[in-house]
Amino acid sequence: MGAGKEMHARTVKMSTPGVLAVVTVFYMIPGGLLSDIRDTQGLEGQLLAQGSSVLHHRQKRDWIWKQLFVQEEDPISRIIGQVKSDSDQGEFTIQYILSGEGAGDVFEMDEYSGEIRTLKKLDREEKAFYVLQAQAINRRTNEPAEPQSEFIIKVQDINDNAPQFLNEPYVSSIPEMSPVGTIVAQVTATDADDPMFGNNAKLIYSILQGEPYFSVQPKTGIIVTSWANMDREAKEEYLVVVQVKDMMGLSGGYSSSTTVTISLSDVNDNGPTFQQHQYTFVLPENSVIGTTVGSIMADDGDIGINARMTYRLKDDLRESSTFIIETHPETQEGVVLLAKPLDYESKRHYTLDAEAINDHPDTRFLTLDEFSDKTKLKIFVEDVDEPPVFFSALYQWKVPENVAVGTVVGTVSARDTDTVNNPIRYSIVKKTDATNTFKIDPNNGTIAIARSLDRETSDWHNMSVEAKEITQNHLSSSVVVFITVLDVNDNMPRLARDYQPYICEGTQAGELIQLLSAVDPDEAVEEHHFYYSMVPDERINPNFTIRDNQDNTAGILARRSTFTRKDRTEYLLPVVVADSGTPALSSTTTLTISVCSCLPAGHCPTGGVEALALSGVSKQTLIGVLVCLVMLTALSVLMLMVRRHRRKHQEGTDVEAKELELPFSQKMLRYGESEEWGAGLDFSQPVVPLRPHPRRRERRLRREEVRASIRMSLRQSHLIGPEDEVFRQFILDRLAEADQDPYVPPFDCLRTYAYEGSGSPSGSLSSLDSSSLEFEPGKPVFNFKPYVVRLTPWYGGAEEDTIF
Repeated sequence: MGAGKEMHARTVKMSTPGVLAVVTVFYMIPGGLLSDIRDTQGLEGQLLAQGSSVLHHRQKRDWIWKQLFVQEEDPISRIIGQVKSDSDQGEFTIQYILSGEGAGDVFEMDEYSGEIRTLKKLDREEKAFYVLQAQAINRRTNEPAEPQSEFIIKVQDINDNAPQFLNEPYVSSIPEMSPVGTIVAQVTATDADDPMFGNNAKLIYSILQGEPYFSVQPKTGIIVTSWANMDREAKEEYLVVVQVKDMMGLSGGYSSSTTVTISLSDVNDNGPTFQQHQYTFVLPENSVIGTTVGSIMADDGDIGINARMTYRLKDDLRESSTFIIETHPETQEGVVLLAKPLDYESKRHYTLDAEAINDHPDTRFLTLDEFSDKTKLKIFVEDVDEPPVFFSALYQWKVPENVAVGTVVGTVSARDTDTVNNPIRYSIVKKTDATNTFKIDPNNGTIAIARSLDRETSDWHNMSVEAKEITQNHLSSSVVVFITVLDVNDNMPRLARDYQPYICEGTQAGELIQLLSAVDPDEAVEEHHFYYSMVPDERINPNFTIRDNQDNTAGILARRSTFTRKDRTEYLLPVVVADSGTPALSSTTTLTISVCSCLPAGHCPTGGVEALALSGVSKQTLIGVLVCLVMLTALSVLMLMVRRHRRKHQEGTDVEAKELELPFSQKMLRYGESEEWGAGLDFSQPVVPLRPHPRRRERRLRREEVRASIRMSLRQSHLIGPEDEVFRQFILDRLAEADQDPYVPPFDCLRTYAYEGSGSPSGSLSSLDSSSLEFEPGKPVFNFKPYVVRLTPWYGGAEEDTIF
């Protein structure tokens, strides 16, 4: 081992049958145990390590162990230990074999001596220990001299890693004016070296930059303030450099450094301060309300919410009401605004006191008085040449519509507010009185009527009157004049519309013919009231009368019931309508009442109301009638086309049916003399045409009726026998039909009819319900069972064409 390291050995001897076991265990001081001893029998190993004097019998597998550790980063190949069996007598009869982690790559073992050697330098930070197995083999017998044993080689640490800071970069913030000892942040570093061996991984923190404002705790890395009342307004940000060293800070160790950015957050430790003790402004007297007079500004060293302030004006209330001050939300300026009109002739300057007050004072740092400041404002009014000013901002007059031309309506007045007091001339703005209804005296502003007024044409007049200075700048101003025209009863009432009344023949006396109403252009004080009457005459009207309903309506009534078109077709009736005005006015309208032959519903289609009846039909009704007619026409054409299509389809079906009957009716069935089944059908003989298929009945049965008849016949065939009367009658009917048929072939033909019964193995011979059978005459038959051909294909019958 190296210099300064002492080795101590302890030898334990155990008596076994014919074998002496010697185990040497090495320690290195200081540094603790650097080698482990593992035996395949764990309990015996522990007893040996404790120096027990108890004797145990075991098999011979004793080993001698030497050094079992290696220093990291050593580039030289060194012998670090030796494994040796107590059966090894130095005759090289034992072969030592090494296996496990790093065997052959990191470590190798001499197969004769058992010495373990490193092959390359090791890094403890990559792997701290290796678990290997050693085995002794007898070279002569090639059998294990000792059982396989496991041991550990530890890598001894050296200080070969510098400490590293975690979670960089470090940024922190503390309030300004913080007391000494306020925790700012904590930095943390790690060292990859072994913390359990020596001081390689024991770290110490220190400040390289940032004193005397900050300090760091050596072992924890906590940064604290070491300077009281640090002011953000003086310095807002600090860069603190912290160093960490291993080996407890001793020389020869490694070190690293990091920078911590520390910023001071603002607190409200400053009040507003005006840089000027007095602000002076000049404002023209003709400035409008809301004009900005100027801005004042108080400085505050704080930022954000701590710098927010409010401005206000103090002292003279009358002067303060002429101006107001507002705080700009972004720039924190005090904006002075004009709140009332100025008049140089009345007041030429204003003196005000302005105050700035902090919105969020903090009494931990300043008193309340220190969070405000005052300054003085002087505002001078500048004289300007102003236009004339009317005594009233608006003039309103009323005048009756029947006043005479030249009547004075009213007078407008204006004055020059300047000290010169220039004379003024008045005029009406032409575009506001295009009809020249009014005129004005240019010297005194008197307005009179120039043309007659009519309330029904224009019930009010809106015009502008201008006042202009005669000398200097000829400045002018204008004012609005409203003149309302009052109504006078100067319009006669009249009927509401052009009535065209008619009376039906047969109308009874007292029946209502027409309901009348009236209108009046005049404006009623409360409500119009109309009175209806007929023109006074020497004699009473024998035909009609007027009844006033007392609700501004009246009805024309028939006095008799003998009106006919033969006697007279129309009557003239003068109607007088009077109003309730002062003085009362009236008008007379002559109505023409036609005599009409009315419909039962009371309408008059002829006479003098044909045009009225026609005009009563709306355009929407005519369009609806036309649409209905078009739809009916289209529907009729569609039905005609469908009917024609069905007729053509029926004709095509009949033609196909006739074509289908011909091939079947021309077929001829003959029999040969062969006895084999299926060979009796001979289709090679000449075909003799048979008679046309006779029509037994005049009508064709529908497919449903044919099927029903077939089902009925099949059911009855199971109930009768060959001796039954029904069967005999069937035979006689067929015989009579053949005798009387003029289309019988010119040779004798034998037809055999027999009762087929039920349960026949060959199936039914009946042609009924056999149209579904697809028989191919030209196809040979190879079925050796009794074969029967249905008769339907040969007699030209199909399900659709079966005739009874």
